[in-house]
Amino acid sequence: MPDDSANPFGGLDLLSSAVLLLDEALAIRYLNPAAENLLEISHKVFFGCRLDSVIECPVKLLAALESVRQHGWSYSGQNVELRLAGGNVLQLNCTVNPVEAAPVRLLIELWPIDQQLRATREERLVEQQQASRELIRNLVHEIKNPLGGIRGAAQLLERELGNPGLHEYTQVIIKEADRLQELMRRLLSPHRPMQPGPVNIHEILERVRSLLTAEFPTILAVRRDYDTSLPELVGDREQLIQVFLNIARNAAQAITRQTDSGLPGPGQITLRTRAARQVTLFKRRHRLALEVHVIDDGPGIAEEIRERMFYPLVSGRAGGSGLGLTLAQSFVQQHQGTIECESRPGYTCFMILLPLG
Repeated sequence: MPDDSANPFGGLDLLSSAVLLLDEALAIRYLNPAAENLLEISHKVFFGCRLDSVIECPVKLLAALESVRQHGWSYSGQNVELRLAGGNVLQLNCTVNPVEAAPVRLLIELWPIDQQLRATREERLVEQQQASRELIRNLVHEIKNPLGGIRGAAQLLERELGNPGLHEYTQVIIKEADRLQELMRRLLSPHRPMQPGPVNIHEILERVRSLLTAEFPTILAVRRDYDTSLPELVGDREQLIQVFLNIARNAAQAITRQTDSGLPGPGQITLRTRAARQVTLFKRRHRLALEVHVIDDGPGIAEEIRERMFYPLVSGRAGGSGLGLTLAQSFVQQHQGTIECESRPGYTCFMILLPLG
């Protein structure tokens, strides 16, 4: 058995990629936590077992391992398929390098293809958010001054009008100017500095639940599915309430439209919390993360806006501002977390990942 008290490979524990060390006989000498999580095996349980007795490896990979062991050549493989003991199949990119640190002879590094795609998507989303925020800030500043002038001119005009019946039209101008001013304020609101502190995620979700049941008392059931053992996280309480309220309110409004169309109700929203271990968020490895699912049984998100639903002013609802999901994504990113969505008719799930440690 390995001596865990003096692990010479402890530095590899911090890597986000899965790392395996094999000896001359292709037996496992070390797995870092990312490899244990990815391959669904334990370092302590499978220490000393041949790799191909634990995982079903393709012939090409086994031949590459032998070649590296015998000749000291490095190997890189794309789209390598591994079948785990539980039956799951992984599509991976991998490298194999020779090592001269007896008894270790081979170092294998694995990257799930979907993980790479997710990392690329995260980077792209951050860039898009930054570009959108900069565009919006410039646009808001260009609009606010003339908008204030329009409102002021309408007020002056109203005072000069002798016919009170015409005040209806100036009031339309004033009210629409106020509505646009509020929209401008909401567009700039993500730039408020965070006010972090210890927060209980279930207290936040209960607040969201009470607001939803008060706003949609007859057409909505809100179900809890909490892991109450989760620790507190450090975050901005008001921002997090806004994140989950925006997502859940969108779901409730979709269910309302479905019910108004004559489909059976009430609809259901589920608030679920779980712990996620060994999670990589924005290229940083976290031993523990908070996973929150907001699930509804509404009509789903229209396919034509799924790729754009986090962009500003994109809405699937008539009269919607298209800011709810944009603000939610911005606040989640400020907490170094991610937000993803899976949607089809009858099932929509927003998954929010927030680091805990």
